[in-house]
Amino acid sequence: MNHLEIFSTIHTFIFDVDGVMTNNEVIITEKGELLRKMNVRDGLAIKMAINKGFKIAVITGGRSEGVIKRLEALGIQDIYSGKSDKLEAFDEFINQYDLDPLGILYMGDDLPDYPVMRRVGLATCPRNAAPELFPIANYVSPYKGGEGCVRDVIEKVMRLQGNWGEE
Repeated sequence: MNHLEIFSTIHTFIFDVDGVMTNNEVIITEKGELLRKMNVRDGLAIKMAINKGFKIAVITGGRSEGVIKRLEALGIQDIYSGKSDKLEAFDEFINQYDLDPLGILYMGDDLPDYPVMRRVGLATCPRNAAPELFPIANYVSPYKGGEGCVRDVIEKVMRLQGNWGEE
Protein backbone atom coordinates (compact mmCIF):
# COMPACT_ATOMS: atom_id res chain seq x y z
CA MET A 1 0.00 0.00 0.00
CA ASN A 2 1.44 3.42 -0.91
CA HIS A 3 1.42 6.50 1.33
CA LEU A 4 -1.71 7.99 -0.21
CA GLU A 5 -3.65 4.78 0.31
CA ILE A 6 -2.49 4.58 3.92
CA PHE A 7 -3.50 8.21 4.59
CA SER A 8 -6.96 7.52 3.15
CA THR A 9 -7.64 4.70 5.67
CA ILE A 10 -6.98 6.74 8.83
CA HIS A 11 -9.81 7.14 11.35
CA THR A 12 -7.79 8.14 14.43
CA PHE A 13 -4.90 10.48 15.21
CA ILE A 14 -2.61 10.19 18.21
CA PHE A 15 -0.01 12.85 18.92
CA ASP A 16 2.84 13.41 21.30
CA VAL A 17 3.08 16.96 22.71
CA ASP A 18 6.67 18.11 23.19
CA GLY A 19 8.46 18.14 19.86
CA VAL A 20 5.26 17.52 17.89
CA MET A 21 2.62 20.01 19.06
CA THR A 22 5.38 22.24 20.43
CA ASN A 23 8.84 23.16 19.16
CA ASN A 24 10.46 20.96 21.83
CA GLU A 25 11.61 23.95 23.85
CA VAL A 26 10.42 25.15 27.24
CA ILE A 27 10.72 28.58 28.76
CA ILE A 28 11.28 28.45 32.50
CA THR A 29 9.82 31.34 34.49
CA GLU A 30 11.37 32.64 37.70
CA LYS A 31 8.64 30.73 39.57
CA GLY A 32 9.74 27.49 37.90
CA GLU A 33 6.78 27.23 35.52
CA LEU A 34 7.49 25.60 32.17
CA LEU A 35 5.93 27.44 29.24
CA ARG A 36 5.36 25.93 25.79
CA LYS A 37 4.27 27.41 22.48
CA MET A 38 1.69 25.70 20.25
CA ASN A 39 0.77 26.36 16.64
CA VAL A 40 -2.71 27.85 16.14
CA ARG A 41 -3.07 26.27 12.69
CA ASP A 42 -2.41 22.86 14.22
CA GLY A 43 -5.22 23.66 16.65
CA LEU A 44 -7.63 24.55 13.87
CA ALA A 45 -6.89 21.29 12.07
CA ILE A 46 -7.50 19.35 15.28
CA LYS A 47 -10.87 21.05 15.75
CA MET A 48 -11.82 20.37 12.12
CA ALA A 49 -10.90 16.69 12.44
CA ILE A 50 -12.90 16.27 15.64
CA ASN A 51 -15.89 18.00 14.01
CA LYS A 52 -15.70 15.47 11.16
CA GLY A 53 -15.78 12.54 13.55
CA PHE A 54 -12.10 11.60 13.78
CA LYS A 55 -10.86 10.35 17.12
CA ILE A 56 -7.89 12.28 18.47
CA ALA A 57 -5.79 11.34 21.48
CA VAL A 58 -2.62 12.72 23.01
CA ILE A 59 -0.02 10.63 24.81
CA THR A 60 2.69 12.65 26.48
CA GLY A 61 5.34 12.12 29.09
CA GLY A 62 4.91 15.72 30.20
CA ARG A 63 2.64 16.95 32.98
CA SER A 64 1.50 20.46 32.13
CA GLU A 65 -1.86 21.78 33.29
CA GLY A 66 -1.60 24.53 30.68
CA VAL A 67 -1.14 21.99 27.90
CA ILE A 68 -4.07 19.92 29.17
CA LYS A 69 -6.30 23.01 29.26
CA ARG A 70 -5.31 23.88 25.68
CA LEU A 71 -5.97 20.33 24.45
CA GLU A 72 -9.34 20.21 26.19
CA ALA A 73 -10.26 23.60 24.68
CA LEU A 74 -9.55 22.11 21.25
CA GLY A 75 -12.01 19.31 22.01
CA ILE A 76 -9.57 16.49 22.73
CA GLN A 77 -11.06 14.19 25.34
CA ASP A 78 -8.47 11.42 25.45
CA ILE A 79 -5.38 12.94 27.05
CA TYR A 80 -2.78 10.64 28.58
CA SER A 81 -0.42 12.92 30.50
CA GLY A 82 2.68 11.97 32.47
CA LYS A 83 2.99 8.62 30.70
CA SER A 84 6.49 7.19 30.70
CA ASP A 85 5.15 4.01 29.06
CA LYS A 86 3.35 5.31 25.99
CA LEU A 87 2.57 1.81 24.74
CA GLU A 88 0.52 1.13 27.86
CA ALA A 89 -1.52 4.31 27.26
CA PHE A 90 -1.90 3.38 23.58
CA ASP A 91 -3.25 -0.07 24.47
CA GLU A 92 -5.66 1.45 26.98
CA PHE A 93 -6.95 3.90 24.34
CA ILE A 94 -7.44 1.37 21.53
CA ASN A 95 -9.08 -1.14 23.89
CA GLN A 96 -11.45 1.49 25.27
CA TYR A 97 -12.79 2.27 21.78
CA ASP A 98 -12.11 -1.12 20.14
CA LEU A 99 -9.93 0.54 17.47
CA ASP A 100 -8.01 -1.16 14.69
CA PRO A 101 -4.38 0.03 15.01
CA LEU A 102 -4.02 -0.08 11.21
CA GLY A 103 -6.38 2.91 10.96
CA ILE A 104 -4.36 5.00 13.41
CA LEU A 105 -1.83 7.71 12.55
CA TYR A 106 0.67 8.37 15.31
CA MET A 107 3.11 11.29 15.30
CA GLY A 108 6.05 11.28 17.68
CA ASP A 109 9.46 12.87 17.70
CA ASP A 110 11.74 10.93 20.04
CA LEU A 111 12.70 7.54 21.47
CA PRO A 112 9.71 7.15 23.86
CA ASP A 113 7.46 7.25 20.77
CA TYR A 114 9.23 4.38 19.03
CA PRO A 115 7.16 1.48 20.48
CA VAL A 116 3.83 3.08 19.57
CA MET A 117 5.05 3.99 16.09
CA ARG A 118 5.80 0.30 15.53
CA ARG A 119 2.17 -0.62 16.30
CA VAL A 120 0.15 1.77 14.13
CA GLY A 121 -0.86 1.76 10.48
CA LEU A 122 0.77 5.12 9.77
CA ALA A 123 3.83 6.15 11.79
CA THR A 124 4.78 9.78 11.24
CA CYS A 125 7.22 12.31 12.66
CA PRO A 126 8.21 15.96 12.21
CA ARG A 127 11.24 16.72 10.11
CA ASN A 128 13.33 17.53 13.19
CA ALA A 129 12.58 14.26 15.00
CA ALA A 130 15.30 12.11 16.53
CA PRO A 131 17.15 10.30 13.73
CA GLU A 132 16.25 6.90 15.17
CA LEU A 133 12.62 7.45 14.16
CA PHE A 134 13.20 8.08 10.46
CA PRO A 135 13.71 4.40 9.53
CA ILE A 136 10.33 3.41 11.04
CA ALA A 137 8.34 6.48 9.94
CA ASN A 138 6.02 5.89 6.99
CA TYR A 139 5.92 9.66 6.53
CA VAL A 140 8.20 12.49 7.65
CA SER A 141 6.46 15.85 7.62
CA PRO A 142 8.35 18.68 5.90
CA TYR A 143 7.41 20.77 8.96
CA LYS A 144 9.16 20.86 12.32
CA GLY A 145 7.49 20.14 15.62
CA GLY A 146 5.35 23.09 16.72
CA GLU A 147 5.53 24.57 13.23
CA GLY A 148 2.65 22.88 11.43
CA CYS A 149 3.48 19.17 11.31
CA VAL A 150 0.21 18.28 13.06
CA ARG A 151 -1.85 20.24 10.55
CA ASP A 152 0.18 18.70 7.73
CA VAL A 153 -0.87 15.13 8.55
CA ILE A 154 -4.46 15.97 9.49
CA GLU A 155 -4.95 17.97 6.31
CA LYS A 156 -3.49 15.18 4.16
CA VAL A 157 -5.88 12.62 5.66
CA MET A 158 -8.91 14.87 5.42
CA ARG A 159 -8.15 15.99 1.83
CA LEU A 160 -7.74 12.39 0.69
CA GLN A 161 -11.02 11.50 2.36
CA GLY A 162 -12.71 14.49 0.71
CA ASN A 163 -13.64 16.46 3.81
CA TRP A 164 -10.99 19.15 4.27
CA GLY A 165 -12.38 22.66 4.48
CA GLU A 166 -16.01 21.65 4.23
CA GLU A 167 -18.41 23.00 6.82
